[in-house]
Amino acid sequence: MSDFLKNHKFSILLILTGIAFYWSFAYDLNRADFIKLISLYTGLFFISFKLIQLEKNNFWLLAGTAVLFRLVFIAATPNLSQDFYRFIWDGQLILEGINPYLSVPNDLKELTTSLEFTEQKLLQGMGSLSAGNFTSYPPINQLLFAISTFLGGRGILGSVVVMRFFIILADLGTLYFGRKLLLKLKLPAQQIFWFILNPFIIIELTGNLHFEGVMLFFLIWSIYLLHQKKWLWSAMLLGISVSVKLLPLLFLPLLWNYFIKSKKIENSDIQALNFKKLLGYYFIVGLTVIASFLPFISSEFISNFSTSIALWFQKFEFNASIYYVVRWVGFQLKGYNIIATAGKILPLIVILILAGLAFFRRNNSTQKLIGTMLLGVSAYFFLATTVHPWYITTPLLLSVFTKFRFALVWSFLVVLSYSAYTEAGFRENYWLIGIEYIVVIGIFLLEIFKSKLLTRLPYYN
Repeated sequence: MSDFLKNHKFSILLILTGIAFYWSFAYDLNRADFIKLISLYTGLFFISFKLIQLEKNNFWLLAGTAVLFRLVFIAATPNLSQDFYRFIWDGQLILEGINPYLSVPNDLKELTTSLEFTEQKLLQGMGSLSAGNFTSYPPINQLLFAISTFLGGRGILGSVVVMRFFIILADLGTLYFGRKLLLKLKLPAQQIFWFILNPFIIIELTGNLHFEGVMLFFLIWSIYLLHQKKWLWSAMLLGISVSVKLLPLLFLPLLWNYFIKSKKIENSDIQALNFKKLLGYYFIVGLTVIASFLPFISSEFISNFSTSIALWFQKFEFNASIYYVVRWVGFQLKGYNIIATAGKILPLIVILILAGLAFFRRNNSTQKLIGTMLLGVSAYFFLATTVHPWYITTPLLLSVFTKFRFALVWSFLVVLSYSAYTEAGFRENYWLIGIEYIVVIGIFLLEIFKSKLLTRLPYYN
């Protein structure tokens, strides 16, 4: 024991300092105090960087530290996001036998029974925007809300604690399968800690209770099984991932060359067999997603859910990059906000980009496929009208299996978006958003150019 303390004394000091910083972040931080927020965040990034650098070969120390940092938040009420109030609300409705997709919270003020003690607090906590719109969370997510609310005794803090355990377990699953996949791809196993030990992940997922972590667990498990040639189970898990968050739907077109491998296979019979396998994969994914929606399905549900999803493209604006430039041009030319038009055109551009990546990029290995997924989802977020910080969890995890590091930089700079929350109200600082995206997109383009240059060298593997 004494030898361990002697050999790891600086790392232990970093861990203790990290616990203190996370404690302050969890229990003594006001979202409007941006100076304190970014100071703690920067300090935690330094701590994680040094720990990974010093202990990169000590898996259990880094894994234990990652769990310890997460447990600091266990009894904390999220202080950077109010979405959890809506999670609990939807969970309560399901326990009451009410379909959460068929009404907005403001419509149910007089209809609830057992929500008497918490109803007003939930409505006030989620804010008028959430309370006035239909839910957009898919069925597996809703199931987790309901279980958490039930096990939490229908109270707010109890539900929060159960949700936090689900998210921590999902992160541990991502650590397990992420490390196994890195080893299979002959990549350094410690790279998974750029995700697991990243303060951005700990704060946004465990701290702020965003279920992207659960979605990513099923996604990385699916990719691992895909690499192992276990198509059936991979497809089912990808379907479950979509039923937690819809984002993985973006990756379906990118599987074309992974299955077909048309540039390497001359035998048309083999191509036909792989095409059938691809269709079977899509069928299983679709069947899994549809099965999860069946308990809620109705024409009214389809209308409400579609309306809720459309809001993210045509109404909501936050921390955007290219869209804000387009919006500024629109103001100069039209004299008003063109989000209704841009929100229809930008998704079409994303579809074209995904189609190009699917058919013209050689995604015929797992590592190349993951790299293409990273490019596709990054293009989607660069063109989006709304990019909440926790959205960056997906490109960050995918980047762990590639040579790209722009997403790691993004996971640090995205904290600048929290400057919008002030004591005087919500107001985005476009200078800080500009810094965020100039740096991130600049590194992104530099890495793209560098990777293309390297592939042209005769000695490049």
